[in-house]
Amino acid sequence: MDSALAVPRPPPHDPGTPALSVVDMHTGGEPLRIVLAGCPEVVGPTLLAKRRYMRQHLDHVRRRLIFEPRGHRDMYGAVLVQSELPDAHLGVLFLHNEGYSSMCGHAVLALGRFALDFGLVPVPLAGSREARVNIHCPCGLVAAFVACEDGRSRGPVRFHSVPAFVLATDLMVDVPGHGKVVVDIAYGGAFYAFVSAEKLGLDICSAKTRDVVDAASAVTEAVKAQFKINHPDSEDLAFLYGTILTDGKDAYTKEPTTNICVFADEQVDRSPTGSGVTARIALQYHKGLLELNQTRAFKSSATASVFTGKAVREAKCGDFKAVIVEVSGQAHYTGTASLTVEDDDPLKDGFLLK
Repeated sequence: MDSALAVPRPPPHDPGTPALSVVDMHTGGEPLRIVLAGCPEVVGPTLLAKRRYMRQHLDHVRRRLIFEPRGHRDMYGAVLVQSELPDAHLGVLFLHNEGYSSMCGHAVLALGRFALDFGLVPVPLAGSREARVNIHCPCGLVAAFVACEDGRSRGPVRFHSVPAFVLATDLMVDVPGHGKVVVDIAYGGAFYAFVSAEKLGLDICSAKTRDVVDAASAVTEAVKAQFKINHPDSEDLAFLYGTILTDGKDAYTKEPTTNICVFADEQVDRSPTGSGVTARIALQYHKGLLELNQTRAFKSSATASVFTGKAVREAKCGDFKAVIVEVSGQAHYTGTASLTVEDDDPLKDGFLLK
């Protein structure tokens, strides 16, 4: 007996919100839900203006994509938009459980594959082993390089970041429950606080996720309350995205160094965190622990997935000395879906359990 069933017509849905057609991917275990169709037009003359418009007028789309019952607390999303930059192949807005990010490295790695496979960039020349995809992120233009064969992606992707720099080192903050804690703050398209998990009484490789979330969130809130974040280019970029707990192994070694990122509203990154790797490379270069083109491996304590990173050249961001960082990883497809919203669904805009 044929087990295939006839596909019924989708149920009635809110006429003001067409069904959202999505492609799901993951990079190092961290999900990415890319909107193919169904999102209303995002209006604005620049990408940052579009980000503000979506936050103010289309936040229900984010909630329907990210929140339960269609998503989950740690879901991540991407809405593709037109870029005002002539060199960009596409623009993107990043969505998470709290709002909208300025940069997402795991998403850039996945979007590189997606853009090539879905025809958003020119077909590579015959025999090409890599295709370039210019992705305009809210933090700026990021170049992704996608391994390919016969015009199709193969999985490995690398990207070159916006200028990454260190905002503060050895910053003393008073963290409730932990006392005085020394943290570093660095930017890799988004700002992160970095602290060795050991300083918070945790073993990054064996600690329970709830304990990691509580400790990292306490650091984030303490830094936000006690230190002002500034970005030389735009106030839209001047916010602390989260805290990355590390194994404290910042000196160069060929062995992977382990970390985990807690960002937004206690969202846990399953990957080693692409923009976090970018910032951590900038931090290690700033401290003289890493040379240009010296590759380090970064392992997620959540999934043991690995990204590699290296500072490829020096740069500037305002008055800050910066570096361009190359981050490499593997992105994978996990499925497609059509997300509908029934007219009478009281939870149509989603919910998150606390």
